[in-house]
Amino acid sequence: MSNAPVSRLLQRSLTSLIAALLATCAAALLFNAAASRPATAQESQDAIKVVYHADFADPRRFSAMLTSINNMVTTYNSELLEYDIKIVLVAHGIRFVTDDRLADTPFAEDAALAERRDNLKGRLLSLHKVHGVDLELCDITRSEVQLAEDKLYDGVRLVRSGVVRIAELQHDDYAYIKIE
Repeated sequence: MSNAPVSRLLQRSLTSLIAALLATCAAALLFNAAASRPATAQESQDAIKVVYHADFADPRRFSAMLTSINNMVTTYNSELLEYDIKIVLVAHGIRFVTDDRLADTPFAEDAALAERRDNLKGRLLSLHKVHGVDLELCDITRSEVQLAEDKLYDGVRLVRSGVVRIAELQHDDYAYIKIE
């Protein structure tokens, strides 16, 4: 009997064994790499949840809040993290979700808001439409000044009470942020 068939059989078996060992090592390396990286928000929970509270009249503060939200969204998007960001507007916050001047109300437009309104509106609606930031307005505030719902920017959702909504979101593990 010739040694050639035995040699080929031995060579095939050795090649199969080496391939199996390499595959096992590669799988172990991939498993260890995945286990050592930090979990994304999607893996550890569902999403990073944040609520911004806007109850102030100052357009500069509102601008700072929009910048903060934009920075947050940019960071989360670059890290491929899921997020759920809401802005709950109460009292003077109504000024930033309508083009109505709210004349003869405690929230009437002043010169500072008139000058910045278009810029703030564009940035706010971009955060909402492009990045999915939710806009929620206290309906108590809206009804107090008798502002018709159709005077609100598209996408603004009414909630029965802004402060109650904020409390509910905090109970649901939303981080609370208020720009000072």
